[in-house]
Amino acid sequence: MNRGADETSWLEYRQGWSRVRAEVIGEALLGVYVNGREIASIMCTPVDQPELALGFLKNEGLLDRMEQVDALTVSQNGCCVDVWLDHAVKRPKRKVLTSGCGGGTTFQDPAAAMPPLEADVRLMPEELIGLMERLHAPGSLHARARGVHTSGLSDGREILFLAEDVGRHNTIDKLAGMAMLAETPTDGRILLTTGRVSSEMLRRAAHMKCPIIASRNSPTSLAVSLAEAWNITLVGYVRRLTLRAYSHVERLGYHAEAG
Repeated sequence: MNRGADETSWLEYRQGWSRVRAEVIGEALLGVYVNGREIASIMCTPVDQPELALGFLKNEGLLDRMEQVDALTVSQNGCCVDVWLDHAVKRPKRKVLTSGCGGGTTFQDPAAAMPPLEADVRLMPEELIGLMERLHAPGSLHARARGVHTSGLSDGREILFLAEDVGRHNTIDKLAGMAMLAETPTDGRILLTTGRVSSEMLRRAAHMKCPIIASRNSPTSLAVSLAEAWNITLVGYVRRLTLRAYSHVERLGYHAEAG
């Protein structure tokens, strides 16, 4: 079985019918268990499951650092991740169905107050566009099967981590987990994504203390409001030679007197 994608066949019409055998993106249910109790079920692409579980717990405020993890195991079929922490965790009573692909889940109010970010990160629009163009690498799941979201964590020069998943919010959690396992701080990093930036995506960026989040797609109205309040530079429609900046544009070299 291919990692993250499954082989199938379909009939394709191009001025005549032909059978094609290739890959489609994988999708499966992942159970996340904390201290022996299930805390979440996540529809995801079955790749980087430990990173997804760790990032989900971190971005939900249930885990701060890798030192708090006593043990982490993945079932043989990859459908369950068991995380044992050095502290007790109460399963939150409130669950919010988000606007994420397939109906994402969060235990927090996406609009709840958070302290504004203070990171003074700067880069030019051309640099941001260049980073976005590097999200889809040869041999990636997107290149092989399409139908997948991609997110990346960057220091402004290089892409430090890449994550792919059918759920756009899952890609952010996977990045958080990858950084945690590598003991790489996410503070002051740039978050790149191909998916729509909604409030839960913006909150995840704030949890990771990423002062810039940029997407090829659009933000929601609530995401724009939260980005303004939390001092996050929110950028959408990053395409070749163009982008739209919705908040705190000074990080991208814009000055009001410039027009």
